[in-house]
Amino acid sequence: MTKETIRVVLCGDPGVGKSSLIASLAKGKFVEDSEGKFGPVVIPKDFSASPYSPKNTILIDTSDNDTDELYKELKIADVIWLCYCDKESYERISLYWMVTFRSLGLNLPVIVSRTKCDDYEDSTVTTSPYDTKVEDEEFIPILIDFKEVDNCIKVSAKTQFNINQAFYLCQRSIIYPISPLFDSRLGEFKPQTVSALKRIFLLSDYDQDGYLSDRELSNLQKKCFKKSIDINEMQFIKQTFMTLSNSQLAESHTELYVTGKGITEEGFLFLNKLYVEKGRHETIWGILRAFYYTDSLSIKVEVLYPKLNIPATSSVELSPIGYRFLVNLFLKYDTDNDGGLTQDDLNKLFKCTPGIPHLWLATNFPYSTVVNGRGCITLQGWLAQWSMTTFLDYKITTAYLVYFDFQEDAKIALQITKPRKFRWRNGKYYRSTVNDRKVFNCLLIGKSNCGKTSLLESFLGRPYSEAHLASVIPHICVNSLELKGSKQYYLILQETGVEELAMLENKDKLKNSDVICLMYDSSDPDSFSYLVELFEKYKEQFESLPVILVASKADLDKQQQRCHIQPDLFAETLFIDHPLHISCNWINSLNELLIKITETALVPIKAIPGLPEEASYSEEDYKQASILLASSVGFISLVTFAYIKWQHYYKHS
Repeated sequence: MTKETIRVVLCGDPGVGKSSLIASLAKGKFVEDSEGKFGPVVIPKDFSASPYSPKNTILIDTSDNDTDELYKELKIADVIWLCYCDKESYERISLYWMVTFRSLGLNLPVIVSRTKCDDYEDSTVTTSPYDTKVEDEEFIPILIDFKEVDNCIKVSAKTQFNINQAFYLCQRSIIYPISPLFDSRLGEFKPQTVSALKRIFLLSDYDQDGYLSDRELSNLQKKCFKKSIDINEMQFIKQTFMTLSNSQLAESHTELYVTGKGITEEGFLFLNKLYVEKGRHETIWGILRAFYYTDSLSIKVEVLYPKLNIPATSSVELSPIGYRFLVNLFLKYDTDNDGGLTQDDLNKLFKCTPGIPHLWLATNFPYSTVVNGRGCITLQGWLAQWSMTTFLDYKITTAYLVYFDFQEDAKIALQITKPRKFRWRNGKYYRSTVNDRKVFNCLLIGKSNCGKTSLLESFLGRPYSEAHLASVIPHICVNSLELKGSKQYYLILQETGVEELAMLENKDKLKNSDVICLMYDSSDPDSFSYLVELFEKYKEQFESLPVILVASKADLDKQQQRCHIQPDLFAETLFIDHPLHISCNWINSLNELLIKITETALVPIKAIPGLPEEASYSEEDYKQASILLASSVGFISLVTFAYIKWQHYYKHS
């Protein structure tokens, strides 16, 4: 996480050289007379520094004479730079300073510096910033006893020795913190780090063979550091693993590297552990941040859920880029190329995510969409499932695109439809024709046992079953269908079960529906009255959406409905089409219904209850009207001409 400003508080006994360090950093040279406490000194960001470096680093000098001021500064510090120069001040680190920090409840990284190491010359030019390995034995007890201590380093303000490196270590402890990654007491990565690195390994293993080849490792390097891997670095990696192959580690049967194949998952973790031990925290954070991890080892919320400005009457769909990515993802994990994802394929696919989305599990995935004969989701079903997910909750889609390592901003994988337009006629608002939507949502409403579940199963191409289970929980399914002109759409069918009344009472949920399908069993004389009672109770809700009447089980004997109004007359009073008679045994009738639902969603005016059609005229009617209009215009012109002539004659007579 990039911070705008870092506050570095210098602590230590009097005379250890705190003020001299600040003066050397600020002026780039040793200042002979730097007695007394300095005020805050701001060091601006160097143009060549890391993009994660802060814009400003403030150095705060402190004095033992003002304990209250010291404590105040420590409580607002980001990092503590603790200095000592001799045996007495060294012992005070354990006996006083670290005890003080802990008594204040501070949870800050501490950089320990041994100052006045004037025997060393300036090495800022030739020494790599990664070369921060502790070599002095006096540092070892401090690092072992105090986990707060991030690093130790020798410095000299007089010779400028390691001044810049020590300053860099203070910055690095904030922008590349080690504490979230590594448990220094156990000498092991923390569980969150292991999980993150394992996920990165899985995403980088493009051929899914369990190894990172040289090419895959090079691709990872380019993604994380925007440059090809250095030849010397690659040689170091290979040499390290070759050396380890004959060590005790090999005797533990832990396979780290296989010649001709590449680095294993365990090898990848071990390599990153070596970077920690060499003080190369930047390398690990460069890898983690390329995959959008924060300092708490969670993926950035703003990346998972980018902000979208969605009008109230618009919907969200996948863009062509989003569909293309999901197609490639399906093909990548369809290892046997049979056109279906087995459970093992799905397990591998979702291994780099929190798991199959809860929305999918709640809707009986994969049986909420198209599966093959073995129950494996097909490419058609895969795309339909994501189309439904994006329509119902686009945030799930953006999050999983990131989990699947979508390389660009997840927003470009989506597209927002135009806001719905409404028109006014006969005292009623109605939805106008839709031109830019490809995903529609239909709500099925009807009495229990009227055939809603069978319709859903038939929609997904599954055979009709005589067994009937009462729909207690909501059911949902999605599939694609093609209309004339080869235009493809995705249709979502929802059966609400016992939540039917709650759905009708929730106007916000109804807004997400494009069509309401009122279904009754034509062979059950008591089925239609349920719809009439429901319509009368929720008349306002029904009249705001297009409605289609459906008579199911049409292959059985038709029964007169025990209701004060019959279905055909009911439809006529609402100015909608007569019930469409369907049967799960009549495939053509089902296709006709699905097409009608989609066409109604595209042109809602066809099925708005209580909205009569505008009077229509034949071509002959228009011809006769034109002749009558022309005759009327001619007659009016003649009368006008006669009147003008009469006025002229009257004036002159």
